[in-house]
Amino acid sequence: MDDRYVGPDSHTDTHSSTHYRREEAELTAATAHPETYQGTSPVKVKKLGHLVYEVSDIPRTVKFWTEVMGFTVAEGNDHGMVFLRYGADHHAIGLKPSKEGRPRPPSSAGLRIEHLAFEVADIDVLVKARAYFKANNIPIVFEGRKGAGCNESINFLDPDGYEFEIYCNMDQIDASA
Repeated sequence: MDDRYVGPDSHTDTHSSTHYRREEAELTAATAHPETYQGTSPVKVKKLGHLVYEVSDIPRTVKFWTEVMGFTVAEGNDHGMVFLRYGADHHAIGLKPSKEGRPRPPSSAGLRIEHLAFEVADIDVLVKARAYFKANNIPIVFEGRKGAGCNESINFLDPDGYEFEIYCNMDQIDASA
C-alpha cells in the first residue's frame, strides 16, 4: 500500500470499525454535507466497479449467480460474505448475509444494498478525495485496504446516508484462476 494512503481502518478489524463508523455517520449524514461544496472534486470515476447486497440465503444466491449468470466464486470471508467475478476484477458482486431472522422484504421495499463502488484511477485520487471529503464534511465510514480484492478505498455517505465507495488497485485474476 502506498505510504501516503494508509487509512485508519487498514490492518485493523475493518468489519467492526466500519460498522461503528457507519452507524455514527448515518445519524449526521443529512446535516453534515454543506449547502455548497467547496473546491473541485478530484473524483473522476473510471467505471462502475462492484455491488454488494444483502441476501437471505447465500448458497442459493451463489448458485443463481454461478449457474444462471455465469459468474465464478472469487472468495468468501469469515463474515459469511461471498465475492463473485466475471472478468479480471477480483469481484463484481458481493453477497452479504442478511441479519438472522430477517426475511427478504417485499419487492416494494427494494434491494438491500450495502454499497455501490466506483473505480478511480489511482492512489493520488484517493488521497485528494479524502482531503476533499473532509473539507466538505462528507462522512467517511471506511478508509484503507479491504480483504476481498485487496483494493484501497474510501467508503462514504451521501446526504441520505447511503454508502458509496471509491477504490483503486483491485486484484486482477487471469482466466486460468
